[in-house]
Parts: sequence; C-alpha cells; structure tokens
Amino acid sequence: QVQLVESGGGLVQAGGSLRLSCVVSGRTFSMYTMGWFMGWFRQAPGKEREFVAAIRWIGSSTRYADSVKGRFTISRDNAKNTVYLQMNSLKPEDSAVYYCAADSRRSGYEYDYWGQGTQVTVSS
Repeated sequence: QVQLVESGGGLVQAGGSLRLSCVVSGRTFSMYTMGWFMGWFRQAPGKEREFVAAIRWIGSSTRYADSVKGRFTISRDNAKNTVYLQMNSLKPEDSAVYYCAADSRRSGYEYDYWGQGTQVTVSS
C-alpha cells in the first residue's frame, strides 16, 4: 500500500508564502520506475475538491490549475520520497484543506491514494 502524509499548512497573511510537503511511503519503487503522478488538490468549506498541481516521479512534466499558475510550484525530491508545493503570493481564496494524492494508473487524472490533508488559511 501507499501512505501519504502532508505537512506545512498554517495561517499566513495575504501575499505571504507557505511550502507544503508530502512524504510518501509504501510502493515507492513502483512509483519511480512506472512514473506515477503525484498531485495536490484542495477543498474549501462548502466547495468541491479541486485540482491544484501535478508532477510525475520521472521526467519534468508538471501541470497547474489556472488559478495558481505563476504563484504555486510543484516539485519532488526522489531521495526524500517527498513532493512539495511552494505557494507564493497567497490570496484569501487559496484557503482550504490541501491534499496530496498519488495516481498509480499514470493518467494524471485518476488519483487512488490520498493523504489526510493539511489546513491552509490565508487572512486578508
């Protein structure tokens, strides 16, 4: 199985920055060799969960939601089994629970493993 543990959330003022981390354990060998996708999603109260960013364990391919392009950067450190989400120029509308997810089917759109989430609150 696969375990995902997020950290790095917190309270920050608008315009500030946070870096989220997602430590992965379990089938890491398969992830690397088969090029699983890793994604960040978020869900605000009363809203549906939405895609934020994605990256593969191999290569340099990344993808972002339009709402975060130019402000957020997804990256990975294979040696540390960790995926990061650097969030800059934060806005109140970025407030949400942020989830890390893994896509074993390698479509980049079908995520089957999820973390517990970390809260991000941006004050105005």
